[in-house]
Amino acid sequence: MTWDLFFRLVALFGVIALGWVGARRRLLAGPDGLRALGNAAFLLFVPALLFRTMARVDLAALPWRLLAAFFLPVVGWLLLVWLWERRRLTHGGTMPLTPALAPQPTTRAISVTFGNGVQMGLPFSAALFGEAGLRLQVAIVSVHALILLSVLTVLAEIDIARASAQHSGRGHSLLATLATTVRQTVIHPVVLPVLLGLAWNLAGLKLPPQADETLQMLGQAVVPLCLVLIGASLAQHGLGPRWQAALGLALLKLFALPALVLVAAHWGAGLDGLPLAVVVIAAAMPTGSNALLFAQRYHVLEVEATAIIVLSTLCFAAAVPFWLWVLGWFGSP
Repeated sequence: MTWDLFFRLVALFGVIALGWVGARRRLLAGPDGLRALGNAAFLLFVPALLFRTMARVDLAALPWRLLAAFFLPVVGWLLLVWLWERRRLTHGGTMPLTPALAPQPTTRAISVTFGNGVQMGLPFSAALFGEAGLRLQVAIVSVHALILLSVLTVLAEIDIARASAQHSGRGHSLLATLATTVRQTVIHPVVLPVLLGLAWNLAGLKLPPQADETLQMLGQAVVPLCLVLIGASLAQHGLGPRWQAALGLALLKLFALPALVLVAAHWGAGLDGLPLAVVVIAAAMPTGSNALLFAQRYHVLEVEATAIIVLSTLCFAAAVPFWLWVLGWFGSP
């Protein structure tokens, strides 16, 4: 790890520490204040970031083969974790999901899938692989949140709609469940700005400079606000009584997911050299702060999501040298 990357990591934990101090000193108005900050991030700043990203991305210039080599195994991993967690909560499908637990499978799935591709991924790619690697990482980042958050939101809303229908005794008519799911999914602070941004992009429209600057300003608030929320959540809950389980999930994120991406990208998509290195290191990124926002949105596993973010970030320093050593066997830089 270079000194530049080390200081970036220190800065990241420094902002988290500010959130921790603010919560301990009661400068953030307690749990209600944290909930308000989380809502501001999820309902205002994240939608601005997603809409601007989707409206500006050059769809024709994206390296689609590399993106498929990364996102197909990552989404497959996400679905596997979601199915495993649903099966565990329903005792093998013999019990229905309760409305309170319905968002838990997707919340755990995001915690072991969604990587910190911006704060950690961009500087690490630039330092390890230079400008060529950075361009590939930017392509992944440009659609990372759009793809994963959209899939996760659809899954969460399906589970919630089904659980609510069963709990109310209305049964779970497929048509009614689909209607509820579509409504809740489309009118959602993650999916709606993605769809609107895509429509804007496909229409060939350009963002007016004033609107673009405003959206950029709002989007830039996502990273520091999320880091502050992580620190505040740590102050409020700590790592939780089951931090060992959170550590195990963090290690799955850092080692199992990149291994799956390595197999799929190399033997499935035929990637080698720099592209293979970029997708594997991107998969090995520690859990991103969107996992906590997702948990806060659905009021489940907030303590666990915080612990996984912190522990995976701490363990990332050991994961990177390991994966660079493994990639050396494949002729990657």
